[in-house]
Amino acid sequence: MSKKRPIICIPGNIIDYNGMPGHIIRDTYVRAVVEIIGGIPLMLPAIGADFSFKEIADSIDAVLLTGSPSHVAPACYGAEQVFDNKELDLQRDATTLPLIREAIDMDMPVMAICRGFQELNVALGGTLNQRVHEMPGKRDHRGFKDRPLKEIYETTAHNVTMQKGGMFERMKLPHEFAVNSLHQQGINTLGKGLFVEAVSEDDVVEAISLPGRKFIVGTQWHPEGDWRLNDTSKTILAAFGDVVRG
Repeated sequence: MSKKRPIICIPGNIIDYNGMPGHIIRDTYVRAVVEIIGGIPLMLPAIGADFSFKEIADSIDAVLLTGSPSHVAPACYGAEQVFDNKELDLQRDATTLPLIREAIDMDMPVMAICRGFQELNVALGGTLNQRVHEMPGKRDHRGFKDRPLKEIYETTAHNVTMQKGGMFERMKLPHEFAVNSLHQQGINTLGKGLFVEAVSEDDVVEAISLPGRKFIVGTQWHPEGDWRLNDTSKTILAAFGDVVRG
């Protein structure tokens, strides 16, 4: 009998669906789980605080935290909000932030992308800059306006530089490589215990990890969006898959 494929939990986002809330994850994450990570994706709706990840952890092998049009609520890291409430997804915050802490406590592999990267930082006590593009010396990381999302994912936005001594070095990633970009918020103060894996040309933290764990890695960019074209993105996702599959 062949070995069962690992179950990858993907927390969803709440969006408006014909005037009513709906739960969604983008297919790019599903395809990455199936084709690169080698697992079976299992969506966890953003059901909020009345839930503990420990209730389902025995049935899960890893967690993939996705990007989203919404932002982590500044109230989660003690800051005053400077954007409109319509950009929030409080149910996702209430689901993912405790989930991340519980997954880390259980040493479960976690891959955190874009919003998920920011959630990982906040879950460990870090803070965010809410509008990176308005900060002195920072570029606009929000992507190309009025272009299809697929094109943004598959277009190089800027380079990042790998920091020595981390998981990226062990993955044998290049010292400098190109990434896509589609984010408004970014790391301000780093969460407890996190290691900076890569930074952008304008010194924005672009990747993090949590040393001493099987695999806790976050990228501010979207490797699931360009892994068919970008060997670096494919390597990162494949490394997650290798750990998950054991």
